[in-house]
Amino acid sequence: MDVFVARQPIFDRQQRVYAYELLFRSGPENFFTPVDGDKASSKVMTDSFLLIGGLDITGGKRAFINFTRDLLLQEYASLFPPEWIVVEILETVGAEPEVIAACQKLKRQGYLLALDDVDGSWKGQKPLIELADILKIDFALTSPEERKALQRHLPSPKVHLLAEKVETREEFRQAVESGYTYFQGYFFQKPEILSSKDVPKFKVNYLTLLQEVNQPELDFQRIETVLKRELSLSYKLLRYINSAAFGLRSKVHSLRQALVLLGETAFKKWASLMILADLGRDKPSELVVSSIIRAKFAELLAPLLGLHDRESDLFLLGMFSQIDVLIGRPMTELIRELPLPEDVKHALSGKENRLRTVYEAILAYEKGEWERFATLLSSLGGEEAPVSELYLQAVSWATQTVPWTR
Repeated sequence: MDVFVARQPIFDRQQRVYAYELLFRSGPENFFTPVDGDKASSKVMTDSFLLIGGLDITGGKRAFINFTRDLLLQEYASLFPPEWIVVEILETVGAEPEVIAACQKLKRQGYLLALDDVDGSWKGQKPLIELADILKIDFALTSPEERKALQRHLPSPKVHLLAEKVETREEFRQAVESGYTYFQGYFFQKPEILSSKDVPKFKVNYLTLLQEVNQPELDFQRIETVLKRELSLSYKLLRYINSAAFGLRSKVHSLRQALVLLGETAFKKWASLMILADLGRDKPSELVVSSIIRAKFAELLAPLLGLHDRESDLFLLGMFSQIDVLIGRPMTELIRELPLPEDVKHALSGKENRLRTVYEAILAYEKGEWERFATLLSSLGGEEAPVSELYLQAVSWATQTVPWTR
């Protein structure tokens, strides 16, 4: 049985990734055998986590896992070490004596408990709130007054508040000022328009290289000139070509030789990764990682969608999908400067076309919107695509690639 998995980062106040929420479902019927009931869906979730290997997906960070009442009472949390997970108790779980007892046992064993969707009706959840380490507050469904009332009645100053569904930079600022410790949502993907701010000089070199690698035919002489102006790129290229991955008998000390050995296709991909990572050095690292995952996931989907000849273009579509945030300029401005195919530019700017549909499907997958993902994938002709396996490949590839960007 195929298994769907998506992850959403949870940030701390410094915008560093504290944990990931892992979303597992039985999924649309054309991807999974239908599973009904809390007990069955809990088993799917638990088996999926064990089968896939949570630490491979989270890079060693904690994993928030949704627990239903049955999952709690059957003590499935004991399958995982306490330092691996945060037991996220769903809002549908009542504060019944047996549930409280199960939570108290988890606390004694060293597990962290998070309570999901705490809102204005918090008094009915008070016994669970008193046991929780983290309270998740849905910013989309609670008013500022409800949030203030909840903070006034916190059972302990040791309880951490997590702002959920934070969609804008302003909401993030408000949550920080209100004393929230953790933040979850897509605020970091919202562009900050700083059109009056010049691109720093080192970024000019990166953008120049970006233009060179997107030419129909690479000019290694011009590329070598750009690399020589940017020491960090020269160093990383030589380090990469001399790594164990290539198994060369003798060291390569020449930039030109490194370019020739890599070849056009491999160099374009390597350069895109380096550029993206360095342009985003002052942004949350998860932004770079998620862009790399999107790029690889899009590339892997291409053959299954009848887009064999567009693998490279789909890779770039995913790679540059958040470049407006990384550079701090509107996407509409940036795509005019990027020598990309017109349909890729249109997809990045939000215009409807086949590539945009692929991009929207990837976004739906990231958010765990399985029905929307299935609908979009079906419209592209990919109903039988083993997408969960491809997504995990993309995550694995990205986590192996990122160390070279630092």
